Amino acid sequence: MERLGFIHEKLDIKILILFLLRRLPGEVEPSTLSDLCGQCDDGIGYFDYSDCLAELVETGHITQTETGYTITEKGARNADAVETSLPYSVRTRAQKLLEPVAERLRRAAMIVARHTVEDDGCFVELAMSDGAGEIIRLRLLVADEEQAGRVEKNFRKRAEGYYHKIVELLS
Repeated sequence: MERLGFIHEKLDIKILILFLLRRLPGEVEPSTLSDLCGQCDDGIGYFDYSDCLAELVETGHITQTETGYTITEKGARNADAVETSLPYSVRTRAQKLLEPVAERLRRAAMIVARHTVEDDGCFVELAMSDGAGEIIRLRLLVADEEQAGRVEKNFRKRAEGYYHKIVELLS
């Protein structure tokens, strides 16, 4: 059965993956990257995509961690050289799909929420930057790791609102 779309060759799939990763400001989750590739062109099959991704990791074009993928310097250099070989319509569609993902990743990079368990209790560290520098940092003692997880999750969701509320309360 003939596939629809402009991309059919493994090399083109690899170029698309590098194109996408090169435009994202940080690590992207595996499911997000897969969705982006699938939405860019209907000709990409999951198994071809998976093979290409594994090969890019193996050749050092992409770094894989437990939580996602990032492009390496080698990958960015090679993407620069060949990405114009992607069909214009695929590149245009990819750019539109990348905008909300890139914004989400930029925001996530500006928010820190983590906890540590020490001899004197469980502490949550919360911080937020505005892109130029850190604007708030808090260290809270919480009851246990379960509460720490809830605090981290809530801060990640509404960090800006908490910041404004704290400034309002202190002003």
